[in-house]
Amino acid sequence: MGFKVCIFLLLGCLLQVPERTMARDMKRASIVIQGAGRIAETDENFVCATLDWWPHDKCNYDNCPWGYSSVINMDLSRPLLTKAIQGRYKAFVPLPIAIVTFGLNALHGRHKLRGKAWGGAWNHVNTQDFINYTVSNGYVIDSWEFGNELSGTGVGASVSAELYGKDVIVLRDIIDKMYKDSKLTKPLLVAPGGFYEQQWYTKLLEISGPDVVDVVTHHIYNLGSGNDPQLVKKILDPSYLSRVAETFKNVNKTIQEHGPWASPWVGESGGAYNSGGRRVSDTFIDSFWYLDQLGMSSKHNTKVYCRQTLVGGFYGLLEKGTFVPNPDYYSALLWHRLMGKGVLAVQTDGPPQLRVYAHCSKGREGVTLLLINLSNQSDFTVSVSNGVNMALNVESKPKKKSLLDTLKKPFSWIGNKASDGYLNREEYHLTPENGELRSKTMVLNGKPLKPTETGDIPNLEPVIRGVNSPVCVSSLSMSFIVLPSFDASACS
Repeated sequence: MGFKVCIFLLLGCLLQVPERTMARDMKRASIVIQGAGRIAETDENFVCATLDWWPHDKCNYDNCPWGYSSVINMDLSRPLLTKAIQGRYKAFVPLPIAIVTFGLNALHGRHKLRGKAWGGAWNHVNTQDFINYTVSNGYVIDSWEFGNELSGTGVGASVSAELYGKDVIVLRDIIDKMYKDSKLTKPLLVAPGGFYEQQWYTKLLEISGPDVVDVVTHHIYNLGSGNDPQLVKKILDPSYLSRVAETFKNVNKTIQEHGPWASPWVGESGGAYNSGGRRVSDTFIDSFWYLDQLGMSSKHNTKVYCRQTLVGGFYGLLEKGTFVPNPDYYSALLWHRLMGKGVLAVQTDGPPQLRVYAHCSKGREGVTLLLINLSNQSDFTVSVSNGVNMALNVESKPKKKSLLDTLKKPFSWIGNKASDGYLNREEYHLTPENGELRSKTMVLNGKPLKPTETGDIPNLEPVIRGVNSPVCVSSLSMSFIVLPSFDASACS
């Protein structure tokens, strides 16, 4: 009997694997989701995107991928841009439908000392006037971020933590006074928007003191330069992807020890710096890195993760000029719609190539899994449990078992909230068009994702499967699995 069940599971997966993605072998993996408690929690608007300020002739490595796609020259009235943002976004975009964070110049008034170091007093008059302008006109600003990549050794320029700490105290005072008599909600103060260096970040929090900096931001470009010929290799290497987990862990630890009043954000992350990688950052393969980043950072209490960029460079979620979504846009949209705030611990006996993340489902009961298969050799049949030995009710007299009772035995995650009858789950399987990892078209459950003839974002429809069917993940693919009846008290 057991042998027949195994054959059934295997055949069930084979039926889901398209011919172009047939792997050389089928492996089995078990996943245990610890649903009794949350290990971290994100903000409701975890997914975020930036707009940069680069001029149209900004070039890197003999490529000029910006055009008229930065905040200083982009046509913000384009319908597809608006529809893309309405699809999901918390974005750094000055549109009434967006939640806006605005970056402030922390070098204004300073002078260069030596090397990249800048000193002198920050001239806050321009910032004060600008904030006053937004308040006077009733413009809603979610948060003000002080500076850009000036922390530690800096990028192009640096400011000491001592000066930075004193300056954010001044900015805090400006924000408090400007919004004191306003009906607008007082924005958050965000800083420093740079690369994490433990001593510098610690000093900033110690000097600025309690309740000055609300959000501590850091930048991530863990794939290296955009012209690195090893970009694809890095993205598909699980050990390489995991290295940056230490940064997320250390940022959170620094905040907990020296500024527990503040929250960690990734304020900017494009994978590969200097505009991203041509035919990498704007293609399907980049979603392996991007979704893994969202999953990994959320486990370490990251509240918001801002993608560089919404549009502009090769790493834009939207194509410059046309604003047609690149594959990573759909990955972000699915995350935003399916993954809730509650982050759950998960264990698996699968190989490192099978990346697994679990969250409470968004806007409904149950749990959503993100499965990332980096292997080009193996498909996976996955079994899921909640790590709890569920005892069925035992009465003095034998009781006829219902369908639900029968299902609970092999599928221990089905809770008491489930009802008898045919139980289903939703699956969203992401693959590249024609099996080309560098395709600019993402395929969802066999259907290419492209804007409709009216310029709308296509519907993201799941496939519905019975709860007693196997969960299967094809090689070099990503899947969101929504388990509405998963018994997780942390998600109630």
